[in-house]
Amino acid sequence: MDVGKGLPAIESHRELHIWIIENLKMVPVPEKAYGNFFEEHCYIILHVPQSPKPMQGASSDLHYWVGKEAGAEAQGAAGAFVQLLQEALGSQTVQHREAQGHESDCFLSYFRPGIIYRKGGLASDLKHVETNVFNIQRLLHIKGRKHVSATEVELSWNSFNKGDVFLLDLGRMMIQWNGPKTSISEKSRGLTLTCSLQERERGGRAQIGVVDDEAEATDLMQIMEAVLGCRAGSVRAAMPNKSINQLQKANVRLYHVYEKGEDLVVQELATHPLTQDLLQEEDCCILDQGGFKIYVWQGRMSSPQDKKAAFTRAGGFIRAKGYPTYTNVEVVNDGAESAAFQQLFRTWSTKPGRNKNPGRLNKLIPAKLDVGLLHSQPELAAQLRMVDDGSGKVEVWCIQDLRRQPVDPKHHGQLCTGNCYLVLYTYQKLGRVQYILYLWQGHQAPADEIKALNCNAEELDAMHCGALVQEHVTMGSEPPHFLAIFQGQLVVFQGSTGHKGEGQPASAARLFHVQGTDSHNTRTMEVAARASSLNSSDIFLLVTASICYLWFGKGCNGDQREMARVVVPAISGKSVETVLEGQEPNHFWVALGGRAPYPNSKRLPEEGCSRQPRLFECCSQMGCLVLTEVVFFSQEDLGKYDVMLLDTWQEIFLWLGEAASEWKKAAVAWGREYLETHPAGRSPATPLVLIKQGHEPPTFTGWFFAWDPYKWTNHQSHEQVENSLGAAAAVSEITAEVNNLQLSRWPGEGRAGPLTRQALKGSQDSSESELAPGRKAAGSPTSTSPASSGGLPRELLRHQAAEDLPEGVDPARKEFYLSDSDFQDIFGKSKEEFYSMAKWKQQQEKKRLGFF
Repeated sequence: MDVGKGLPAIESHRELHIWIIENLKMVPVPEKAYGNFFEEHCYIILHVPQSPKPMQGASSDLHYWVGKEAGAEAQGAAGAFVQLLQEALGSQTVQHREAQGHESDCFLSYFRPGIIYRKGGLASDLKHVETNVFNIQRLLHIKGRKHVSATEVELSWNSFNKGDVFLLDLGRMMIQWNGPKTSISEKSRGLTLTCSLQERERGGRAQIGVVDDEAEATDLMQIMEAVLGCRAGSVRAAMPNKSINQLQKANVRLYHVYEKGEDLVVQELATHPLTQDLLQEEDCCILDQGGFKIYVWQGRMSSPQDKKAAFTRAGGFIRAKGYPTYTNVEVVNDGAESAAFQQLFRTWSTKPGRNKNPGRLNKLIPAKLDVGLLHSQPELAAQLRMVDDGSGKVEVWCIQDLRRQPVDPKHHGQLCTGNCYLVLYTYQKLGRVQYILYLWQGHQAPADEIKALNCNAEELDAMHCGALVQEHVTMGSEPPHFLAIFQGQLVVFQGSTGHKGEGQPASAARLFHVQGTDSHNTRTMEVAARASSLNSSDIFLLVTASICYLWFGKGCNGDQREMARVVVPAISGKSVETVLEGQEPNHFWVALGGRAPYPNSKRLPEEGCSRQPRLFECCSQMGCLVLTEVVFFSQEDLGKYDVMLLDTWQEIFLWLGEAASEWKKAAVAWGREYLETHPAGRSPATPLVLIKQGHEPPTFTGWFFAWDPYKWTNHQSHEQVENSLGAAAAVSEITAEVNNLQLSRWPGEGRAGPLTRQALKGSQDSSESELAPGRKAAGSPTSTSPASSGGLPRELLRHQAAEDLPEGVDPARKEFYLSDSDFQDIFGKSKEEFYSMAKWKQQQEKKRLGFF
């Protein structure tokens, strides 16, 4: 087998390329057939980002997909071609091995609204011909939530279960049967795939019917039973879902893989949380994510032999661990790691000169923010985490006796560690009033107050008709906008005794740690009044009974000193004495209980966050959180029935579709569970932001490419889409065919009538007619018409009122019942040509010729 010759040309302007392995060669698949995969074949898929969108890096992704019936020779050829393509494309390519039914989220994200598994293989003289195929009978089992797949199954009631969606495809008629245990989201996504098939494979000319309740869809059930036979009893119970939960994904282990003589050594390096310094540029490593996924990391100085053996070593590791053979494998190169790989590590910094995504590093907030710029450029608002400059209306409530008590404006920004607070911020964006409700929780707040905080937040949200964006904030992890609201004067006092220490002994010294350089990042926290609390990099305010000392550490700068002077009046009205580190008066140390060691080395500047945002669909299965990632996401991936989690690393956004409000409480709990079970050991204090559809702030929309604020204004619901399908005419037509053909039924045995005997090969025949050379398409509806052999006389159809038509003729499609020769004679074109015309042109022709 010589796979070294004739690597296909890659068109630079195309984002997605797909090849099928046929006769050990790579044969391109036409774009119209993307998303269709034959079980006996292997495919190679290359994704090349066309532009550095804000949320994606520049790496390409190269996948080889293995059908469950694919032979060893085809698999070997696919692997060899992938290796050659990888060498040609360079190190900025991530490689993936995909197995049918167990594909990665990255792979599935390419195919909206879903992928289709087709039975069998193709003829050796493969050639793609795009046609409309109507002489088809097949049954598709549709599964999945955010990523949908449809598998061809046996045309039998035995294939059905109560928990999934099934599509009976009869060419001109497509019947979607929804199991009684399916969710509205699954029904909606199944219908989206059905409509896509109607458009792509039938040119939009097939009719769609939906069976939600068998008792109310008797006509459709009559057709289904004619094809599938009478059903004996009820269908099978719903199949249990085998999705991987978050706890399993959190179990990560890193191994060093190397050769020692004739042996391959696999040495465990560490378990979670992992750190990036474990990856050495001369090594090859395997990262095992709980058996759910295997990563092979290749250092840039590792040998070519190591790089070529990546998939082989991964396969050996999978066998040694006893993992399923379909376990997903991803091979990443040093400097071109995927976002999913990076987020398995506690910290990740991009190496100099190889920053995949420079636009996503944290930017410094300018001293004077241009609010108009933030609103017109939401991507800037998202990066700065600022909806505006904090100059809007502010209302503050403290939770006391489980109720919210308003805080006097002169005490705004003065919070206590033992309390919880609600801070309602009102601002305008493009002339529209917007709200953010911050739920601030002190470290020492009791559990009943935390519960009351959430209850009072719900009351406020109801008072504002559900328009509040709710951000859960933990003391010490306040986002920049929250700090900006108080203009750098946020002070957190110890205890819950009131502001400025009311109730504290008058003689007690108090120490406040001031951190920050401007109004967007400055917070002041009361700390233990002892010398060990000091730090040479920062500024501290020591309040005694007689005087205040403003202590400047040697490592602080002018901006820090300026902000500290702004904070002092919010803490104490006493006279202030400035003290430089090393020049403290004796009274200073006495107030702190004597001298003691404290950190005096210069604090290193924090690295900017270079993590790429990731979007997940959330659901709960058997009480466990299950996340499905949408890679290369856009606004299109947010649906009205969804609960979505957007992880920007510094914040967790939880987005609720308008029909998912019942999951509001669960969503916040899922956000917390996500942080608790994250393999990188995330801080549980990471802010959680709850957002409802239609009320998205720019700090959220800025992470999406080309956000349309009017997208959902006239969006049709699932029920509206169902009602607009208008399949009644086709149902009556096919019902008439069923009666005319006298399809046999086998009561009580569940066996099907005569149509079923040719149905199992019907799907493959039709698929080959799409993909094989020389096949004539059955493009017109006459292919399954009861009158297709001869048709009805033109005088019985032309210029006839509905009541005068022969029985079984649809008045809206009288021309359909003409013979092919009469149709050509009257209309001057074939039926296929006529039905390919625009609908309004068809109507115009029918009116002119007496068939309307």
